[in-house]
Amino acid sequence: MAVVLEGGCRVSTMHEGVPHVSGSLKIWNQIGKANGAEAISLRILEFGPGSSPCLRNRECDEVLYLLEDLNDEAAPSDCTVFIDENAYEIGPQTGVYLRPGQTLSVENSGPNDVRFVSSQCPEGVLTDRVVPQLDQSVSPRVSPVVRLSDRKALPTADRWYRVLVDDEIGSEQVTQFVGSIPPGRAPDHFHDYEEVLFILRGEGRMWAGETNTPISPGSCIYLPKRQLHCVENTGQAELRLLGVFYPAGSPAVRYAADERG
Repeated sequence: MAVVLEGGCRVSTMHEGVPHVSGSLKIWNQIGKANGAEAISLRILEFGPGSSPCLRNRECDEVLYLLEDLNDEAAPSDCTVFIDENAYEIGPQTGVYLRPGQTLSVENSGPNDVRFVSSQCPEGVLTDRVVPQLDQSVSPRVSPVVRLSDRKALPTADRWYRVLVDDEIGSEQVTQFVGSIPPGRAPDHFHDYEEVLFILRGEGRMWAGETNTPISPGSCIYLPKRQLHCVENTGQAELRLLGVFYPAGSPAVRYAADERG
């Protein structure tokens, strides 16, 4: 069951609630306007084998991240992502940027489900339109697909982050990054943007003010703008998370508690 902490910070699990099902696609809506977010959302998209229905944006930026396996089961298959007229073969730990007005579908040729974490500003629309035969000869000048391994690790204090999606590949509204947190608890801080987090590895506690709750792989977190918070790593190895925030900016910018007005 979702836990609501101080200031409206919300923590849930990735498969909490009843999913929306359309063909081979299941969608779990974990964060959005329905549960307190102003503009940002977080959804889990699970694509079974075969061709998926299309997802269409109207007036939002959407960023997706293909998950590696979280439960030590068989590794998920690579898949093909179709964005309008273009096809991209991708594997786990890959970010994808979907521009406003574009459609996305997935061809999963493997036996296992593939799972994406999706964030939109604002939320998009699901349609059941049949995937057309796409002209793969048309390619954008900048690829909307970014592998984590291709991005430079940028240090900040005792941690690092790697930016996947930002204005470098066309998103002027949303920033998507992966960050690593060492064991321990850093000072509380806040941001001037809304943020969602998804825990990829490790164990810890999510703090919002004086309240806290355990977090682990698959935890989905909503942080309201200017909410004092901290992600504590209670394990012995790194805690790794996927983060998305709106409006766009740098993950290195953090404000201390005494800077709140």
